[in-house]
Amino acid sequence: MFVRPIMRLMKLSGMLDIAGFLSGAKRPLLVLVGPTASGKTAISLSIAEELRSQGRVVEIINADSRQLYRHLDIGTAKIGKEEMRGVPHHLLNVLDPKEDVTAAWFKREAERLIAEIHARGNIPLLVGGSMLYISAVIDQLEFVASADPLLRQKLREDLKSRGSAVLYDQLKTLDPEGALGIDPRNEVYLLRALEVCLTTGCTLESAKRKHPSPYDVLLLGIDLPREELRQRIRDRVRGMFAAGWVEEVQSLLDRGYSENDPGMVSHGYREIAHVISNAECRMQNGECDFGALIEIIAAKTMQYAKRQMTWWRHDQRIHWIVPQATNRS
Repeated sequence: MFVRPIMRLMKLSGMLDIAGFLSGAKRPLLVLVGPTASGKTAISLSIAEELRSQGRVVEIINADSRQLYRHLDIGTAKIGKEEMRGVPHHLLNVLDPKEDVTAAWFKREAERLIAEIHARGNIPLLVGGSMLYISAVIDQLEFVASADPLLRQKLREDLKSRGSAVLYDQLKTLDPEGALGIDPRNEVYLLRALEVCLTTGCTLESAKRKHPSPYDVLLLGIDLPREELRQRIRDRVRGMFAAGWVEEVQSLLDRGYSENDPGMVSHGYREIAHVISNAECRMQNGECDFGALIEIIAAKTMQYAKRQMTWWRHDQRIHWIVPQATNRS
């Protein structure tokens, strides 16, 4: 299992009076966002342990769309049971890689869990980097439905003949800001976003209806210098390969999954599966040399991290956490 970088944190009381917030909140919801590889897992556990020392029980709800899938562990940096330190975690390993997932589904599941956690007298902590999923919960998004089978079929044909990059460029033209929240490799989301824009004539933002949150929300975000984040991403990708990421992808292929399944659009999985399936690798000492692929995956992951931060930068509700230092392992 890949060992995550451990982050030395400022004492939570010095960053923000979370306990004070909780004392006045009737339906509290803590939320922690941050770009990929920024240390959300380590910080969420630190928050849970700090509050546990004050007699409060925190339960963490995963808001990373890729960690919802079973069998995808190394490449999603999924926390293992031995790493949870006794903190309950939810919405991990709940979907098969062949299953599609939507923000509406996630919203329903997260709200069900939040209600159950409140009923136990505990504190829900929503943690992840999937921007639309988190917004669906804290902004109570109501997604405008669109139904145009002919358009949907045409978009699918365009995707097959022209590729996702061309369609993503079309989305950026129609809605530059909304495109930031769409992973161009996630064909389900990409087609849905284009369908909404073309059917309604609206941007994704204006096609979604926001409602007042039923929760008392405290929104925290992790902010790292860009170069440090870039290096952390490189280190993490290399660590994942060393921990057996290629073998994990091979096991998925052996189970009957393919690079086109919804779960396999996760950063790196499709690229590794393509290389394995097509034997596209340079040989070194009789084995595949994945050095170039590591750099490609790291670069794509950094592009995604930039989109995440661009999405969140405008949100004035976020209390930004700037970690003092990091220690990579």
